[in-house]
Amino acid sequence: MEFLKHPWPWYVAGPLIGLIVPILLIIGNKSFGISSSLRHVCAACLPANIAFFKYDWKKEIWNLFFVFGIAMGGMLAMLLLSNPADIIVNKKLAAEMSTYGITDFSSLVPKEIINWSQLLSLKGFLMIVVGGFLVGFGTRYAGGCTSGHAIMGMSTLQWPSLVATCCFMMGGILMANFILPFILKL
Repeated sequence: MEFLKHPWPWYVAGPLIGLIVPILLIIGNKSFGISSSLRHVCAACLPANIAFFKYDWKKEIWNLFFVFGIAMGGMLAMLLLSNPADIIVNKKLAAEMSTYGITDFSSLVPKEIINWSQLLSLKGFLMIVVGGFLVGFGTRYAGGCTSGHAIMGMSTLQWPSLVATCCFMMGGILMANFILPFILKL
């Protein structure tokens, strides 16, 4: 049981994630993706007369169970498999983060970034509200999320998924190296 409390190497975790694609295709001709589940929830719960939500969402109910299972698995892992040790961060990254005032690496998200006082600041607003909007907009604009495009779409050789994944990577590099350091200095 102890081996579950540590990160799995890429050569174990990667193939396990990759096996989801053929299993979904073989079992029910389903495609892997998480972002569409929000549309299914809205179609099920909102009685509004919006054309985007007018479809038979019950055909996609498996996706809601899949997302529910991911959430439950995450909660069970947090409750039963939490590793109490501090997060190990590369020394160069820790040194760079300390220039932004981030020194506490005792949890997955540094407390200097995510706390109530930060959420009510300009930096918190930019990172949480504006960032969340941009992720949601980008997901809708790209026709899916990173898991749908990078895992499912690329494995089924879809050209739009390759383009979307390249754009996700370029956006991530741009954000991590140029935009986030600017926001952290605010």
